[in-house]
Amino acid sequence: MCLGLQRQRLSHACDALAMPVDPVINAVLNLLAAMNPPRMSQGTALQAREQFRAVTIGLRQPQWVVPVGEVADTTFEGPSCPLAARIYRPSGTADGPVPTVLFIHGGGHVIGDLDTHDNQARTMCRDTGSVVVSIAYRLAPENPWPAAADDAFAAAQWVYSNIAEFGGDATAIGVAGDSAGGNLAAVTAIRMRDAGRPLKAQMLVYPVVDFSYTGPYPSRMEFSEGYFLTLDDMAWFGMQYAGKGSDVAHPHLSPIHADLADLCPAIVVTAECDPLRDEGEAYANALAAAGVAVEHIRAAGMIHGFYDLGGISPAAADEIDRSNKSFAGLLH
Repeated sequence: MCLGLQRQRLSHACDALAMPVDPVINAVLNLLAAMNPPRMSQGTALQAREQFRAVTIGLRQPQWVVPVGEVADTTFEGPSCPLAARIYRPSGTADGPVPTVLFIHGGGHVIGDLDTHDNQARTMCRDTGSVVVSIAYRLAPENPWPAAADDAFAAAQWVYSNIAEFGGDATAIGVAGDSAGGNLAAVTAIRMRDAGRPLKAQMLVYPVVDFSYTGPYPSRMEFSEGYFLTLDDMAWFGMQYAGKGSDVAHPHLSPIHADLADLCPAIVVTAECDPLRDEGEAYANALAAAGVAVEHIRAAGMIHGFYDLGGISPAAADEIDRSNKSFAGLLH
């Protein structure tokens, strides 16, 4: 497998940011730089998971937690083992069916879990008025591709087949995810179309969609250092998930190489100061070229991971609200 990332490294210092990062988020970046935490790519997957939980769950303040009507944990049958899921129900739901959203967390297919992304799922539940089903999936490198993709597809089939337990309307099921979760959401939309169970809508938040790195994606170089997600981290995540010898152009790994015709309408959210920005925007363009209704939202001044920063940054909260409301418009 040729990730092609090491050759594109370009150093930046946090105090010399080339783009207008939101001042609140810039302060967070400078704080992280001063702390000088170890790079995820320099440790083990277990260490990376602990580090990510520390900067998400560990720093989350009670007042940032978004209230919803009801939260319940459950399990579903994955392709090879039971997997955890968490169901969020909106407050004040009127009688009758509501949309259901399958939410897939990010983390490079290596880190992240139901708890690290709890507030993102809560926010989506509140903003879209939908039942949100957040799922865990098998993580790499213990379970490389296609394990996570197969788990996400199994979860979508489970939601579809048991829709009465969720929002109640099989014609109003959406899928959403951030980063690696955006990759899995895109792949799931493709596989559900191919299975004859097309979804209502998809929302892909700063997704990774091209493990073949055909590019060109200039944002990888522009934001390779100093913007939370680094180029080295991307290369390391890719190697853990795709490994050596994988078909990096397979549509269930790199959905930008898939037949995109007749997919459900999409919201593609990118962050202005994110190495994955141009990749996500290329996917939005590919969807549009295939005749798919797509809205692309570039979040000004935002970095990779801003979807979890709404409690810190009013600008991030505004971008999250704008994107989620656009998604709600497709679901209802």
